[in-house]
Amino acid sequence: MGVSVHSQPHNRVFNFSAGPCTLPVPVLEEAQRDLLNWNGCGASVMELSHRGKDFESIHAATQANLRTLLNLPDNYKILFLQGGASLQFTMIPMNFRREGTPADYVVTGTWGSKAVEAAKLDGPTNVLYSAKASNFDHTPKLSEMIASEGSSYVHFTSNETIQGVDYMADPNTPGDWICDMSSNILSRRFDPSKYALIYAGAQKNMGPAGVTLAIVREDLFERIPTGLPPMLDYKIHLDNDSMYNTPPCWSIYMCGLVYKWILGLGGLEAMEKLTEAKAAVLYDVIDGSGFYKGHAVKENRSRMNVTFTLPSDELTASFISGAKAEGMIELKGHRSVGGCRASIYNAFPMEGCQALAEYMREFERTNG
Repeated sequence: MGVSVHSQPHNRVFNFSAGPCTLPVPVLEEAQRDLLNWNGCGASVMELSHRGKDFESIHAATQANLRTLLNLPDNYKILFLQGGASLQFTMIPMNFRREGTPADYVVTGTWGSKAVEAAKLDGPTNVLYSAKASNFDHTPKLSEMIASEGSSYVHFTSNETIQGVDYMADPNTPGDWICDMSSNILSRRFDPSKYALIYAGAQKNMGPAGVTLAIVREDLFERIPTGLPPMLDYKIHLDNDSMYNTPPCWSIYMCGLVYKWILGLGGLEAMEKLTEAKAAVLYDVIDGSGFYKGHAVKENRSRMNVTFTLPSDELTASFISGAKAEGMIELKGHRSVGGCRASIYNAFPMEGCQALAEYMREFERTNG
């Protein structure tokens, strides 16, 4: 192999896991340095009171860096919540579906399907589009998705990790658009003003598990009905600055370090260029091969989750075990798609993509 795992910092493997994600080595090193004593305060971030000035400064800096990254308008509020994106599937219809009105969903994969299941438990739910018939290998054009009459909002998942499909675009039709951006947030530039609400579990692209980011347009809070359970009420979390209960302090701190790292690289414009370059390394192998077959159609294939199959299950198993021996782990695809999945989130190094591409070519040469 031309790129050895042993050349990586701290002898780290190339981790293609779909989540939790690979984190930037400089971020891990900074967290390690400050683990026992953050900023000279004499305690770890994991030990700081969330009501104290030290954590307040971390919380404020994290929000400020995210606002800078996204160029976020002032009328959008940032919340750090718990329960993962999966809890948002339930909270969103409970909070933002106007009484007696439907909610619209565009379904392009597993996570969108789960969001629909949760929404149906709360009230009338329309599926504007589903790609299930083709095993979710594509997305529709958002310009063709028109909200149904009286709809409270339109929900979609910007990138499906299991099937490896992505819209690569913002919505541009009327309606209150809500987006699950868990697996591609901060990987490309987008216009926050096109959305009523954006949410993302941190563990796929911007931090460790334990915290979920929600970016909510201010006027949406006026819709929230009274009498919701406090932990499921976005307004209560807003009024308490995401501290109605003890927040996931360490996870918020780590997200803050990732935001600072991306800003240091040049922000979302630089991250987008790097994302496209990394994905191209792998898709070039797939496109030039008669051995590997991509799951998603070319115009919709994800830059975060590269899904592909081999000619047989036996070859797939051999491919995965051989890759592991070379220091490349977590390449097994989800059972609903089969084959392999290489998740190359923001912090995944280019060297890992190059190592996998080289291994893929050699494996095809000897097994094709």
